[in-house]
Amino acid sequence: MADSNRVDRPLSPHLTTYRIIFRPQITSFSSIMIRVTGIGMMFGVLLAVWWLLAAALGPEAFATADAVATSWFGDLVFTLSLLAVWYHYLGGLRHLLWDTGRGLELRTVELLGWGCIIGSVVLTILTLIVI
Repeated sequence: MADSNRVDRPLSPHLTTYRIIFRPQITSFSSIMIRVTGIGMMFGVLLAVWWLLAAALGPEAFATADAVATSWFGDLVFTLSLLAVWYHYLGGLRHLLWDTGRGLELRTVELLGWGCIIGSVVLTILTLIVI
């Protein structure tokens, strides 16, 4: 009896599992990544603060923190944090450009999005080489 009152309604885009309705775009990806990198930088900061705090607490605490910070895990956290810093920095420059009313054409916006991605990877590699 309940099925007789049922109305066939279209599914929302997020409920369709067998077809893709929305194509990912560089503009949405770069907007999301600005937020992700802003949060992600905190992991490197927390690891560095723990390392500094442990140095102030004594040799035993410092040995533990130093072992983590200089391990493959610490290297990974600091490298990804460096990548996040560069991406966030370049994204901030892009937003400053947009605040002046320039670079708002769709093609320019896409190029700036790719510039942030490629630029952050290149600057991270260059920073790691120099350091």
